[in-house]
Amino acid sequence: MIFQRGEAMWKKNILRHYSRVAPPPPAEVKPVIKVSNNVARLVSRREEPKPRQLLSLPPFPGKPLPTKSGGRVTAISWVKYYFDELSDRVIQSHFNKGRVYMDRTNSSNYKEKVGQTEEMMKIKPSHVMEEGNRIYMPVSVAEMRISKRFETIPSGTLYPNADEIAYMQRLVKYKDSAILVLNKPPRVPVKGNLPIHNSMDALAAAALSYDYNEGPKLVHRLDRESSGLLLMGRTKESVGQLQWLFDDPNRAKTWSKIWNAACDATYQKYWALVIGSPKEKEGLIEAPLSKVILDDGKTERVILAQQSGFEASQDAVTEYRVLGPMINGCSWIELCPLTSRKHQLRVHCAEALGTPIVGDFKYGWFVHRRWKQMPQVNIEPISGQPYKLRRPEGLAVQKGSVLSKVPLLHLHCRELLLPNIAKFLRIFEKKTEDLHPAHCAKPDLLRFAAPMPSHMRISWNLMSSYLV
Repeated sequence: MIFQRGEAMWKKNILRHYSRVAPPPPAEVKPVIKVSNNVARLVSRREEPKPRQLLSLPPFPGKPLPTKSGGRVTAISWVKYYFDELSDRVIQSHFNKGRVYMDRTNSSNYKEKVGQTEEMMKIKPSHVMEEGNRIYMPVSVAEMRISKRFETIPSGTLYPNADEIAYMQRLVKYKDSAILVLNKPPRVPVKGNLPIHNSMDALAAAALSYDYNEGPKLVHRLDRESSGLLLMGRTKESVGQLQWLFDDPNRAKTWSKIWNAACDATYQKYWALVIGSPKEKEGLIEAPLSKVILDDGKTERVILAQQSGFEASQDAVTEYRVLGPMINGCSWIELCPLTSRKHQLRVHCAEALGTPIVGDFKYGWFVHRRWKQMPQVNIEPISGQPYKLRRPEGLAVQKGSVLSKVPLLHLHCRELLLPNIAKFLRIFEKKTEDLHPAHCAKPDLLRFAAPMPSHMRISWNLMSSYLV
């Protein structure tokens, strides 16, 4: 008895329990006779096409659309209003291919014909919608809508994780009630366009709002490959004042003499490593710029304007100063742009001075092709003796430095001087005598300086090692 009970328990443990509901038996498909090359064969019947999966739109409310002032609403207008993210060409192609349907029972325009038992009917783009009409379209339309949604992530719907928030907050060098100053790393885009969604403006808007309802907005831009100080405004008033200040300082001036003096003192200073050395140690570059489209019809390039009067151009002014002697065929220069144009510093260095920036293959590829990064013996201009090589011990030549086969762009926004926007906004709102003494004691100007990125710092140390 005990043995039988143990055997029953053992079977209970090893047996699998299946559902009592048996699957439906497969449908029997009768074979058919197929004749080919005068030979008859018994083959299985070809499967019928599967029904198309359709997506149902909400019933038409019978009211004019918000985008329409009034009148009748057609089927294509209702579909475009519902799928506002899709292009008109995609929606029109679905109508042309007969992929847009409507429930026949809810349409009074199309009466049932004799012998017609289909519940769905194809409609034309000009079909007039009535209250309660329901349109059906392929599910692929929704998939296209989702794919377009993930091509770019707007800043309002971007939710960075804790690591991204901590990374962005580490880049902040200064924060007050009006502005944010960040030290932008190289190879990070500033403005997000297709297919970019991890840009500085999107991440900052989502991760650097702090106690504000909205995130900061861009005031000026840096190239993707460049690095350095990036200024962002936290309020609508500060963004407007700073944009005027960078675009046209005269437009930003007001009745306040202190503010106007602070606007005149504003400047940006960039450090760049260029191939060669300018003929003059310092000077002013006044070379207008214009944009052209290359032969592929897509790539845009900024060039020096020819002053022919037939092409649009923008004034571009840059101050420059050579920081030291030329070593290994390169020299460090300081650039101070007086206007804000796209790729202004890169074009002025490459075409106006004839000394392209190291790593700028877009505007200086012709010089990089002949440039050799091997050490060269240069003569010191003062003593007439060759430089002595003295490389510090333990210096690691990382990727992107001046000795790399493909160096990164050596352009860095190092210094920024601008008015104290938070102070002057309070002055504009109230009179000076109504302000708190502690607020009036704040400085009129704010100065910021950012250290160079790793690849430029290594290039600096490498070139300094040639000096004794």
